[in-house]
Amino acid sequence: MSSGILAIDQGTTSSRAIVFGADYRVAAIAQEEFKQHFPASGWVEHEPEDIWDTTVRTARAVLDECGGTSGVAALGITNQRETTVVWDRRTGRAIHRAIVWQDRRTADICARLKAEGLEPMFAERTGLLLDPYFSGTKIGWILDHVDGARTAAADGHLAFGTVDSFLLWRLTGGRVHATDATNASRTLLYDIHRGAWDDDLLTALGVPASMLPEVRDSSDDFGETASDLFGGAIAIRGIAGDQQAATVGQACFRPGMVKSTYGTGCFAVLNTGPDAVLSQNRLLTTIAYRVDGRTTYALEGSIFIAGAAVQWLRDGLGVIGSAEQTGPLAAEADPAQRVVLVPAFTGFGAPYWDTEARGALFGLTRATGPKELARAALESVCFQTLDLVEAMRRDWPHDGDTVLRVDGGMVASDWTMQCLADVLDAPVDRPEVLETTALGAAWLAGYAAGVWPDMEGFAAAWRRDRRFEPKMDGADRADKVALWRDAVRRTLSAG
Repeated sequence: MSSGILAIDQGTTSSRAIVFGADYRVAAIAQEEFKQHFPASGWVEHEPEDIWDTTVRTARAVLDECGGTSGVAALGITNQRETTVVWDRRTGRAIHRAIVWQDRRTADICARLKAEGLEPMFAERTGLLLDPYFSGTKIGWILDHVDGARTAAADGHLAFGTVDSFLLWRLTGGRVHATDATNASRTLLYDIHRGAWDDDLLTALGVPASMLPEVRDSSDDFGETASDLFGGAIAIRGIAGDQQAATVGQACFRPGMVKSTYGTGCFAVLNTGPDAVLSQNRLLTTIAYRVDGRTTYALEGSIFIAGAAVQWLRDGLGVIGSAEQTGPLAAEADPAQRVVLVPAFTGFGAPYWDTEARGALFGLTRATGPKELARAALESVCFQTLDLVEAMRRDWPHDGDTVLRVDGGMVASDWTMQCLADVLDAPVDRPEVLETTALGAAWLAGYAAGVWPDMEGFAAAWRRDRRFEPKMDGADRADKVALWRDAVRRTLSAG
């Protein structure tokens, strides 16, 4: 049997398809961006048909390059997690655009639930905080704002899914409505301790249970693709939300191991093993993966703006022509200028969780230019990571790996990774295979299909491209961190 695996990596700004060979190397890759919709301040939407069309086109492109479905043993899906789709089972069409994880429109709903004293119940059962980030309040909003939606839901005609579930429904021709435990754990509806949808949470958010997908292991049988999609059926054997898939792809299988992914946002995940650690520092407790019926938990810190800060420099301000320019520009910035960017463009994620905060620039002078802005944007990602890692160390006082494994588009910048090591005062490891999110989905599928090894065998194959050791003087680091903390304090809505 072929050991090639097709991974669908459906992200916030683009859809990608990658075929990995038996050596875990990329055999073929295709990527296609799609339109972002911003219908109101703080609102972010995607057209589900754009997600579907770009997914199918990129998958067909890599399969054509690899000679079709005969060389592929299985398919794995990884996805932007909390983005919410509600569709009509009778037509397979969404009744509203997908509401993206970045969207803040349900802040008032979250505030009301907090005022009713419900946040402790949500936190205890789901490991999450009441925030617009998660799917549950988005479902309720769609049901309340689309004519006839609540009636259709009550009649059993509507289905909810995060993007993985929507794609699975379409890929299987409507035969399978399922998700995996990692995606379920990001909905505000799933009890991560019992491993089940929770009736009390469903009632609080006004979501009918009939809309929900079946929850399976991350490495499991999810059916097969309709044979007319790709010229032959492909077994679907793995699903995981993007950050959990990256955790798997980085082989962070031991408790204490940490990975951080730098894409549109930044997401740091600490493996806590079989223990669901309730954070005392406003991190999230989540499911890292569920394999062979065993649940592994994690602490996660979510930063809403990482690579998006670089996109802002390019698309919003027009001070750079491409993202690749930021590292070289930052290296040439005037060291005497103390410019700090706090990129709270859509509020703060962990560990602050301030939906009302907005971005700010501090320390501007007449001499400030693109170089200083580039440095401030990249440094902001490193400082936000420091906030997460320090919170994790307080929640997880055990001895663990002090090395941070990194992935995502931003890690290609040597300047940024050296800055990260300096700010963290800890080593940073960049892997040889940078497509770790897709690789994680591929391993989940390959393992379930019986063509890729177990965790131990997969972890043994992980290879480091480069380790970045901290070099910054301690006094300089302390000064920079103090400037950052002061800027954050002045940006918080209660500050």
